[in-house]
Amino acid sequence: MEPSRPSSDLSHYLGALRRHWWIALVATGAGLGGGAVLAQTMPKVYESSASVLVQPLEQDSNAEGGRTKSTVNLDTEAQLVGSGAVAVKAATLLRSDLSPIELAKLVSVQVPANTTVLVITFHAQTPQNAQAGSHAFAEAYLRNREETARARLDKQIRSLNLKVKQLTTVLTGINTKLAVAPKGSSTESNLQSLRNNSQNQLNSLTGRLNELTTTMVGGGSIISDSRLPEEPTSPNTWLNIGTGGMLGLLLGLGLAYLRERFDRRLVTPNDVRDRGRVTVLAALDERSTPHIDDVLQPYGPGGRVFNRLRNEVLASLNPTDQIIVVTGTSRGSASTLVAANLAAALARTGSDVALIGAHLPDSVIDAAPLARMFGVSAMPGLSDLLAGRVSLSRALQRTPRIPSLRVITTGGAATAAGLMQSQRLKDTLQTLREQGGYVVIEAPSTSSSADAQSLASLADAAILAVELRRSKRPALLDATEQLQRVGTRLLGAVVLPRLVAMRPGEIAAPAVSLPPPTEPGDAVEEPTQQLSFAGRQRPGGADNSDATAVIDLSSAGAADGDDT
Repeated sequence: MEPSRPSSDLSHYLGALRRHWWIALVATGAGLGGGAVLAQTMPKVYESSASVLVQPLEQDSNAEGGRTKSTVNLDTEAQLVGSGAVAVKAATLLRSDLSPIELAKLVSVQVPANTTVLVITFHAQTPQNAQAGSHAFAEAYLRNREETARARLDKQIRSLNLKVKQLTTVLTGINTKLAVAPKGSSTESNLQSLRNNSQNQLNSLTGRLNELTTTMVGGGSIISDSRLPEEPTSPNTWLNIGTGGMLGLLLGLGLAYLRERFDRRLVTPNDVRDRGRVTVLAALDERSTPHIDDVLQPYGPGGRVFNRLRNEVLASLNPTDQIIVVTGTSRGSASTLVAANLAAALARTGSDVALIGAHLPDSVIDAAPLARMFGVSAMPGLSDLLAGRVSLSRALQRTPRIPSLRVITTGGAATAAGLMQSQRLKDTLQTLREQGGYVVIEAPSTSSSADAQSLASLADAAILAVELRRSKRPALLDATEQLQRVGTRLLGAVVLPRLVAMRPGEIAAPAVSLPPPTEPGDAVEEPTQQLSFAGRQRPGGADNSDATAVIDLSSAGAADGDDT
């Protein structure tokens, strides 16, 4: 048995993708469609930007590690643009129904590298609102900056005026005392010194006051006003479609993996080998797979596959092994095709081969498949043999085209259920062993009947016929376990693609013309049985449409009696 390959093998995933490509395709298409629908339903968003040059004021001071080396801290100024005070002024300018907090959420600020410029961007659902909002926030920011600077300047002026008033009062008192002080006294000298100091302070404050009162406050200017946007910036149709397609593809790949992971069906020969841990002896494809009632020609594509299968089977058998049972893992004609073509391939080597049809038909359409395939009589068969109505020699029918191959069909309408465990079947197989050659048993599937296990217990080796996309991994594992329990050596599996059942209108005329049934005691003339091989084109074979072979079996029955 071949060791199983790791599930992480790249070929396994590529095979899963190849088998479930339609899931990824549908999911990708759904993602693309979803992205397109989302792009159409999402509200449009327009952006407009205004650039503001920030001029330093006297009270400005840049923090350590600021973006620029100037005195303006642009990080702080960018935060001030979205502050409540600026938003309130912008709301007043816009006369908007939105609250200042909501307006502040619609504005964003960028600081170009190595500049003292703020790029104020406003987002709105119309181009006009975007333009008006950007200009309003730029104007509100400059007004707020100027008002803040003017308030600080006024505060300094008021403080200086108060100090000037205080010094003036002090200087007036000093002058009053100096007027009554004795000339040349120390008191006069001290008062004179105090007056000089106070006068100097008053002159300094007066100069500073004059400077502040004449200072022009300008916190900055709009160097690039907002423009009316022509196209919305959101939604981005192509970006949404591409994102939807990518998400759909990823979702499709995930669904494909999950389907592959939890799909119990066997889809490829590698699944039989890796997931079922069964050696694959042969694998047929659509080109080499026969019809339901075909025996492949030896030199066609399918015939060469069964020739190699025959060689592998003969190399795997022990010298004393003669009986090979072929059973399927699912209901259908897979075991019939494999058993019939394997028996034909063995018989073409000149060996005596007996093919036993123990697979009871699932329906009337599948009735007598071996009779159609080899051109033999549908009755008598195995059910008649096990019921004791005919002898082995009469049930064995030699095929016209392969003389060394003899076939026991499933028999008439009487069922053989319950007879697969009978002593008569064991005696029949023992007789066939003693006659020499190989015995190939076409058994029912292990999932539909216990007869497969009973027949396998009487065989030397077993082959599983696995029909892809119909057989499931649990059924394959159960089949191998059933064979192991009865001690039958499993040679491997023959893998076929899923077979299409024949419709009633496609069934060829019966190969054998049978007499009508009669009631017991009626005197009926012995009929003449004829085998009619309607010629047709077989895959890889010659066209026999111009020839019809008719064989009279009545003389053979009269000469040999029950040994026909």
